[in-house]
Order: sequence, then C-alpha cells, then structure tokens
Amino acid sequence: MALAVVLFTCIDTSAKWLSGIGIPVFQIVFARYLGHFVYALALYLPQEGGRVFRSNAPVKQAMRSSFLFVGTVFNFQALKFLPITVTTTIAFAGPIVITLLAIPILGEKVGIRRILAVCMGFVGVLLVIQPWGAEFHPAMVFSLGTLIMSSLYFIMTRMLAGVESNATQQVWSSGLATFALFPFAWHVWVWPETAIGWAVLCVIGGFGALGHIAATTAHRWADASILAPMIYTQVFWAAVVGVLIFDTWPTVWTLTGGAVIIASGLYIWQRERLKSG
Repeated sequence: MALAVVLFTCIDTSAKWLSGIGIPVFQIVFARYLGHFVYALALYLPQEGGRVFRSNAPVKQAMRSSFLFVGTVFNFQALKFLPITVTTTIAFAGPIVITLLAIPILGEKVGIRRILAVCMGFVGVLLVIQPWGAEFHPAMVFSLGTLIMSSLYFIMTRMLAGVESNATQQVWSSGLATFALFPFAWHVWVWPETAIGWAVLCVIGGFGALGHIAATTAHRWADASILAPMIYTQVFWAAVVGVLIFDTWPTVWTLTGGAVIIASGLYIWQRERLKSG
C-alpha cells in the first residue's frame, strides 16, 4: 500500500509537470488512462479472456468509471495551478465525504462522534483552501470537485464489491475513460518537444496501472482497516516532490489544515474498525 501511495504521487507529479510544459489537461488524462488500459489488458486478458469485458452491473460500472475519470480531469486541472501539497491535502478529506455520502446512498448509520469528526475534518479543509483570504485560488474548486467525484467512486466500489471481479473493474474504469476522452484529447493534442516530455507522457499510465495493482494486491493480503492510514503518507511524498521538483514549500495553513484532516480521518477509521470488529 505504501508503494501504491508513491505511485499515485508519481501520477500527480507527472500531470503537474506535463501541464507546466504546455500539454493540455485532456491529453494528459487520456495518456494516463490509455496507459492504464493497455497494462490492464496485458495483465488480465490472458487470464480471463473475453470475460474481462462482461460486467454483471454495467450501469453501476459505467457510473463508477465516470466518477473516476471526471475526478481525474478535475484533479489535473487543479494541479495546473496549485501546489501538489494543497491538492493532496484536500484529497485527504475523502474518508470524511465518504462517511457522509454513505448515509443516504448506502443506508449506513453514523453516530454523533463520527459526525463531529466529519465537522472537524471540514474545518481542516477550510484552513487549507482559506476561502476568506488571499491564499484562495479558484482552482481549489476543481480540487473540491475531485474530492466529491473520488468519494462517489469509492461508494460505487463498495456497491460493486462481490458483484464484479477486479479484472473487470480495472478494464472498465480505464477503457471507458480512454474511449470517452479520445475525441477531446485529439482536438487539443500537442506533441511533446523533448524526449523527457515523451517519456513522462508514456509512463504516467504505467504509474496509474501499477498503483492500482499494488493497492489491489495489498487489499488481498491485509484488511482495509489496516491499510487505510497508509494513504496519509502521501503528504510526505507530496511535500518532497513540491520542494525538489517544483520549488514550492507547504504553507503553515496547509500543514495545519492537513493535521486536522488527518486526525479526523484517523478517528473515523478507528470507529470503522471498532464497528466492523
């Protein structure tokens, strides 16, 4: 799971770097999912054959895939303007949003202590985005959109648990995004001018595929309740990448808000463990 987190950071780093050299966002998202799709087919097609394309719940699968790639578009658009530490920290509010969405969508019951933890988590998000101050950037709206889309994606993943195989979910999520984004990407296509630009455009999909494979393998070997806190290690890698590659340091507001969000997320995670135990 720690490896998956590193690879997910590599996706964001590649997207931000490619955007910085003038590659359009739709082209970057397309490259990310095309690479993932090719890797997924190479891995699962020899094992599963044509079954990998057959879904037991095609409507829900299409919704899940759509939430994922729309969230990726929002995230890459936000990364074009925001430090990677900011987008990463806002994404940490995912467990908080999922907790809220699970009430009406999955019919889960949430106690008052988890509701209070959710409220504290949103205070942390406000500290990061600072809608009242000079640090606020309109691109933060895209990060909030990413947060909502990714949370809906995980809700749909819960709904499809035990219904779909991992192979089908991987192929559908990457394949649907590839075909849906192709006309948009082709319309704005810009050929990289350097070898490193080509290399990064080609490997971003590999980071996505290998990251999801690593996360899936981790969940086969250990319970989700054990693995969940590992996602918070991404704030370290995002800070390192921000300093070394983009020469941006995390602000005090980002660090403070991140600490509040992580504390709230860990409390919700602990309550989930107690409930499932």
